[in-house]
Amino acid sequence: MAIAEDKSRRNKRKAREPEGETKPAFSDAVNLDMTSDEEGHSDDHQDADTDSEVEDFPEIDTGSDSEVGSEESGEEDEEDEDEDGSEEDEDQHVEGDPGSDLDIHIFPKLTTTVSDITGRPKRVYPEIDPDYDSDSSTEDDPNRIGNVPLHWYDDLPHIGYDINGKRILRPAKGDELDKFLETMEDPASWTSAFDKNMQTNKPLSSEELDIIRRLQLGENPDAGYDPYEPMVEWFTGKGKEEVMPLSAAPEPKRRWLPSKWEKQKIMKIVRAIRQGRIVGSKPKTADNTPQFYAIWNEPASNQPPPLPAPKLPPPTHAESYNPPEEYLPTEAERKEWETTEPEDRERDFIPQKCSALRLVPGYDRFIKERFSRQLDLYLAPRVQRKKLNIDPNSLLPELPSPSSLRPFPTYQSLKVIHPGTRVRCVSVSPDGAWVASGDEGGVVYLWEVIVGCEVKRWTLDSKIGAIEWCPRTDVSYFVAGVEDKLHFIVPPNLPSAVLLSTQNALTSAVPPPSTSPIKWASNSRAEDGVTLTITLPAVSGLPKQITWHRKGDYLASVSSSESQVWIHQVSRRHSQAPFKKIKGTIQLVLFHPIKPQFFVATQRYVRLYDLMQQKLVKTLMPGIKWISSMDIHPSGDHIIVGGYDRKLCWFDLELSEKPYKVLRYHSRAIRSLHFHPTYPLFASSSDDGSIQVFHSRVYNDLMTDPLIVPLKILRGHDVSDGLGQPWLVSAGADGKVIVWCSS
Repeated sequence: MAIAEDKSRRNKRKAREPEGETKPAFSDAVNLDMTSDEEGHSDDHQDADTDSEVEDFPEIDTGSDSEVGSEESGEEDEEDEDEDGSEEDEDQHVEGDPGSDLDIHIFPKLTTTVSDITGRPKRVYPEIDPDYDSDSSTEDDPNRIGNVPLHWYDDLPHIGYDINGKRILRPAKGDELDKFLETMEDPASWTSAFDKNMQTNKPLSSEELDIIRRLQLGENPDAGYDPYEPMVEWFTGKGKEEVMPLSAAPEPKRRWLPSKWEKQKIMKIVRAIRQGRIVGSKPKTADNTPQFYAIWNEPASNQPPPLPAPKLPPPTHAESYNPPEEYLPTEAERKEWETTEPEDRERDFIPQKCSALRLVPGYDRFIKERFSRQLDLYLAPRVQRKKLNIDPNSLLPELPSPSSLRPFPTYQSLKVIHPGTRVRCVSVSPDGAWVASGDEGGVVYLWEVIVGCEVKRWTLDSKIGAIEWCPRTDVSYFVAGVEDKLHFIVPPNLPSAVLLSTQNALTSAVPPPSTSPIKWASNSRAEDGVTLTITLPAVSGLPKQITWHRKGDYLASVSSSESQVWIHQVSRRHSQAPFKKIKGTIQLVLFHPIKPQFFVATQRYVRLYDLMQQKLVKTLMPGIKWISSMDIHPSGDHIIVGGYDRKLCWFDLELSEKPYKVLRYHSRAIRSLHFHPTYPLFASSSDDGSIQVFHSRVYNDLMTDPLIVPLKILRGHDVSDGLGQPWLVSAGADGKVIVWCSS
């Protein structure tokens, strides 16, 4: 085809040249043929007629503005004329063929114009208007800022520049309401995607939506892809075997030239040998003497030595060849052994008795036992356990000596006996001079602490459930709880000022409202000591606890039957139930010594309520099955909780809802817990007949943990602390009230 095209071009050019035109003088003078590269390339394949044809050198247009420009334009025009000539020949050839495919007119229509440079006609095709099916890039981004972060234009009114360098203004954006309205008005709004470069939404075509749908379904994005199309055997099959190499590239030069890098390495070794840094091995002399070495000697290993195999247990009497009679089985035992599975047998053999050692037969299970032994050593891993020589005392925390933490109760000082009944409660006055105790017979004893002298006794309606002194120092009276009643009792022999203040506190008050279920009644016979009586609802039962607020105006009582909590105000003679409904059975309640907070202990939890805001502040989880006692530290930051399961939990209210420390010093249920009001002491009494006295120092530094040290074990039951001295008063079911003093 190339030869035919060249020949047609030359024939056409020859026909265009005038007959009388002379050849340039340059070629005649030099006697050279000015041929093109194509002619030179086709000389070997053309006939003699073609070799004689010579292409003329293009003429120079003297009327052009510049020589260089005229030469370049002349060459271009000549090339255009060559192409036009060849195309005309092809068109003429095609026009003569009525069955040609070009009759369909799939190419754009052309126009024939006259060239301004050469003055010859040429064909001009219209410019191509590329569409989406064209190979041209018609979807170029109008924003030509390139691959730069778009947040650089966040504070600018434009978002970039177009191809002409003009700014592309930022399109207007609506708020979220506008976007919502647009989605509601335009049902096809979901078919658009946000263009970051143009900051606008561009609609997606149906083909793009189909591609997205296919990607979401995990299908192939190409709709025309057939994953099950038949395989086309390109290189296999009959007549398709590869007979040529895969690559026809010539052999590289490195295949036969020596490598200079290998030469450098060899020269490096040669220099080392010349300098003596590399010494060759000496030739071995012929020595026919045999070389001996120990084949069992092995080089030292870094691995630890293998662990020794465990030793077999020594044989017993049953394995003897002449065992005692009691080791020999009977017929029934022998049959039972034979019918039992081998894994369930007590022994792997039956004891046999031989009269002499020479009559002992061979052991038939020897090989099997040896194999099992080797299998156990091979498969069972062995670990060498190292024993730690640690002193157990070094693991215990270092606590100070109890002798350095004095004073604390150490011996029994006084004993007051309630004849023939149990002492259920005991309380110490705020000044530490008086003790009031109540028993199941309904008798309240008032006695002096220093000498143990009984001052007075009161006989009430039923057994005493609780007794508690008022914490005020300007008055002196205590409250005793009996069945459905609370009695306010004033002790005798009070100073006139204290007596007058006490009577004013208990008698001068506003009458209670008539709708309240709690009845307040003053006693006309003041000489009996019972000045005021609070009548609780009929189903309340025996009060099991009475606790005072630190100011002495409020007291709280817990009823045993319904576990109902009542808070009474003495100055107004008013009572109220703070809880309409609470989860669990209430066991104990406490007032916070500083803050307006209220502790409520159920069987498993301790809840802390804020009385001002009337909401739950915190729930403590001691992990005790049944809470029996509770007390709060005078600082108000710590609380101890005891239970019937012998646990004593210390809580730091600023630290966590879980106990800071759990103590288990009692062997039976804990009945009572109390902090000393002034000394760093607290005591716990238990059903085991013992009283544990602890040193409990709380530091002002929040980073220092409290110091808890067990000090002394005493004997008693219910425990309460005095004020002036580090003494302790205990009451027991044996009808004894004991005062413990420090030495």
